[in-house]
Amino acid sequence: MASTIIDSRIFGDMFSDARMRDVWSDENRTSKYLEIERALAKVQGALGIIPKEAADEIVKNCELSQIDWPRLKAKTEQIGYPIIAVVNQINANCRDGLGEFCHWGATTQDITDTAAVLQIRESLALVEHDLDEIGEALAVLARKYRDTPVIGRSNLQQATPITFGYKMASILAGIDRHRQRLQQLKPRVLMGEFGGASGTLSSLESGAMETQAALMKELGLAQPLISWHTVRDTIAEVGAFLGLVGGSLGKIAMDVKLMMQTEVGEVFEPFAPGRGSSSTMPQKRNPISCLYIHANISVARQHAAALMDAMVADHERSTGPWEIEWVALPEIFCLLSGALKQTKFILKGLEVDATRMRANIDMTNGLVMSEAVMMGLGPYIGREYAHDLVYDLCRQAVTEDRPLIDILAAHPEVSKHVTRAQLEAFCDPAKNLGQAGVMVDRVLAARA
Repeated sequence: MASTIIDSRIFGDMFSDARMRDVWSDENRTSKYLEIERALAKVQGALGIIPKEAADEIVKNCELSQIDWPRLKAKTEQIGYPIIAVVNQINANCRDGLGEFCHWGATTQDITDTAAVLQIRESLALVEHDLDEIGEALAVLARKYRDTPVIGRSNLQQATPITFGYKMASILAGIDRHRQRLQQLKPRVLMGEFGGASGTLSSLESGAMETQAALMKELGLAQPLISWHTVRDTIAEVGAFLGLVGGSLGKIAMDVKLMMQTEVGEVFEPFAPGRGSSSTMPQKRNPISCLYIHANISVARQHAAALMDAMVADHERSTGPWEIEWVALPEIFCLLSGALKQTKFILKGLEVDATRMRANIDMTNGLVMSEAVMMGLGPYIGREYAHDLVYDLCRQAVTEDRPLIDILAAHPEVSKHVTRAQLEAFCDPAKNLGQAGVMVDRVLAARA
């Protein structure tokens, strides 16, 4: 019976993605062990390091369908590691003792690490695909709402107008940087391991480096310059990357749930009957996907830190830090997959209320345009004096509950320099969006 959120029959598909769970399943992990042992026998047979007959027999018996799972479990619990148990079964299935040449010159960690890298490769392909979909959804929103004014917010207070397209494009730029990071880290991370006991391949009298090179080529992985049994920066880099991606997904969830507040009401998660309802308050529409994203990326960050703890390994083969990765890697990938899935759902069906956005800009009676007024008056009376004057007039507008433009137009020191028409231009949000549209276009052009 499942006992974790990730494997839960109820919550599993909300907190993770089935495709990612498959990657980190016992079946896929064990199939990777078999794939590596098969490739090792194949290349060593071709190099003449083991008899060709033995290589063919081993290759034939490296099949997941032949694995006795109860025996594998029992042997793993006895030994502490699954590789010997897998090799024992391959050997037992081979005829005439030819299976004794299986795992020739390798050590348990070679197979385990290389299998993990193969799983990471599959996982990163899923992450990359999801990032592409999220990027495209953000690009659609940035393009559609390029010129739609929405209030910018600073310290949760209204600041100056921006556009909703600009808001989406700024997040999109970060997602595109993640896509670049992913391409940059692949050559470092997708590197196999084959070093033997202490990493020097002392177990092979000849053909050691040739075996290593051919094995990595067969598996489609980079050949390491030197063994990395206890130098775990590449694994930690994967965790750091996933933590960064999670941070960006959390940013999206944070803004959406704040903008979904009843008092704001500018955007909403996609509607589905009953989704986000309360057991006691029928009117509620809770930001469900945002909540799961927040929870997932928070735990994923802790796993990223754990992977950095695993870097502090002793000597040439460690006593414990390595196993941290066994716990953290599957969970960080599965949790992030859930956050990615929920983010795609939000962005592809995001409901945007442009009318409410404009109403929220106007709710302060023009106070949010004080910067534009200050800068407009600056050439006539100096920026600093204009700042202090506009500050005082804003306080007056609040006290008297009057539109700022009426207060400005009635003030003699303002009216003697600018006309009412000029003040209206200063106070028009649509005319004071800065370079928002230009910046949106730059982000979209960079994607092209």
